[in-house]
Amino acid sequence: MLCQALRRFGQKLVRRRTLEPGLGESRFARCLSSLDLVALGVGSTLGAGVYVLAGEVAKDKAGPAIVICFLVAALASVLAGLCYAEFGARVPRSGSAYLYSYVTVGELWAFTTGWNLILSYVIATASVARAWSSTFDNLIGNQISLALRGSVSMHVPQLAEYPDFFALGLVLLLTGLLALGASESALVTKVFTGVNLLVLGFIIIAGCIKGHVHNWHLTDKDYQEAASRLNGTSSLGSLGSGGFVPFGADGILRGAATCFYAFVGFDCIATTGEEARDPQRSIPVGIVVSLLVCFVAYFGVSAALTFMMPYYLLQPDSPLPEAFRYVGWAPARYLVAVGSLCALSTSLLGSMFPMPRVIYAMAEDGLLFRVLARIHPRTRTPLVATIVSGIIAAVMAFLFELTDLVDLMSIGTLLAYSLVAVCVLILRYQPDELMQPKVNQTVELQWAQEDKEEPEAEKETLTLQTLLCPSHLTPTQLSGRIVYAAVSILAVVLTGLCLVLAHWSKELMAGNPAWVTVSAFLLLLVISATIVIWRQPQNPVCLHFKVPALPLLPLLSIFINVYLMMQMKADTWAQFGVWMLIGFAIYFIYGIRNSQEGQSDPVLPPPITPQTPEVSSPDAPSG
Repeated sequence: MLCQALRRFGQKLVRRRTLEPGLGESRFARCLSSLDLVALGVGSTLGAGVYVLAGEVAKDKAGPAIVICFLVAALASVLAGLCYAEFGARVPRSGSAYLYSYVTVGELWAFTTGWNLILSYVIATASVARAWSSTFDNLIGNQISLALRGSVSMHVPQLAEYPDFFALGLVLLLTGLLALGASESALVTKVFTGVNLLVLGFIIIAGCIKGHVHNWHLTDKDYQEAASRLNGTSSLGSLGSGGFVPFGADGILRGAATCFYAFVGFDCIATTGEEARDPQRSIPVGIVVSLLVCFVAYFGVSAALTFMMPYYLLQPDSPLPEAFRYVGWAPARYLVAVGSLCALSTSLLGSMFPMPRVIYAMAEDGLLFRVLARIHPRTRTPLVATIVSGIIAAVMAFLFELTDLVDLMSIGTLLAYSLVAVCVLILRYQPDELMQPKVNQTVELQWAQEDKEEPEAEKETLTLQTLLCPSHLTPTQLSGRIVYAAVSILAVVLTGLCLVLAHWSKELMAGNPAWVTVSAFLLLLVISATIVIWRQPQNPVCLHFKVPALPLLPLLSIFINVYLMMQMKADTWAQFGVWMLIGFAIYFIYGIRNSQEGQSDPVLPPPITPQTPEVSSPDAPSG
């Protein structure tokens, strides 16, 4: 009895949401065009970082080679974007990575993904709101901060120096805008994004006019003069070694890792599955086009910045105003300030827009409190989820200094990226019966059903041939299970490999026999599992978009995401653990009992026959 109870409990954790074909009915208003989704993605991704990040990375990490950093970061981000694009075409519903995980790897992983997405969006919203407030305050001579420090200064550990009333009001104002409807929010986003792109276009053109290619090929004399002026010595110090790549390949890699986070935000497009007019086409288009636009903007601004002045003279906190002052166009700093505020506004809307939609999707599935799934009949927006999430983000922006929580936000985002790539790998190799189940059963029960129904002559066995040279041209139940197992092994092994590379790279480069052996063994496992997946037949189902070069591209995406997660500090992982404990408490006390997918779970494992009806009798127990 104990084993049977444990098995039923385990089956609840891996039960999957039914993946139905087509658009189906939506409780939201389908009002968003492809242009709206592109504006949402660009606005969310192309935040104030474009005005600051280029100067920071160029001065200390990459020099003029920052353009290569953004290229590498964009390519790494595109890997995750392509995986989101395929799922947007495959599952046009609200929920983003939460829903993608639910239909592929089961309920517990789905809840974990959704719970961390909520944390990421809340921290992002509060952080951007405080940045907007700080930027505006700087424009008016820091009048707001000086007044608040003198009257309502707080001296409480872990809290901000003073309560930010401006950030509080801004988040509540945009919460009201989001509650009015998706089309109104999209209109505001398009206006601010358009202004931001015009300002960035001006910066790029100004860089071409006032810049000089000499700043990309600085001589030893330039460096010696700069070092003498900056350090009072002829030593170059931390200025680099000269040329286009002054900090070497290592600087490019470190810069690319920082620039990767500049492209975070496009995933908000995936939450519009029930509000886009043609989600199966417009979500892939929105993701790919928005990433392309953001890359062109980041590349162009960083090139213009390093054209206009030597990279070692840049001011990391305000590189563009300083660059315009350097070339004699000081008044242009006001235009930069306008663009920065517009970028912060769209970034704020971009982080607030998907938050209530993920909460709504989880509440509708019964994993969070169902009151959060209420839709306003007139605006057709998730009103309760919007108000609740907006109030939480506003309070955090009001009271907390959130710089220490940015890494915690990154863990949630990278985890979501990794799981979406895993889900693409798994689903592409599954037969139609598993991708579109007719009854709500767990993966194990479905496989048991299909094995029992399969004629004796057609049953497969696990052999070396089925692993490397399967005879079927389309996926079978066995090939699908092989991919499930291989992807699970890959996830564990890649995590171990990234952990070694992130924390013991020096020992590895020094040729330490133990770490070299461990790394070689892990790499051999990765290659073996990848070959097994590659040899399995793919499902030929027709989609508007598919990730090319499977299984290579999703695996590269997983590797990059997990490697960046392994770079996080121990205290960040401790904070992550506390957040997950709160989430698991909610799930195991409320969610697992109220899950919509669990309403038809059988009390005892029933005999599964082909004649099992899809709809039970009204008098039958619900389980």
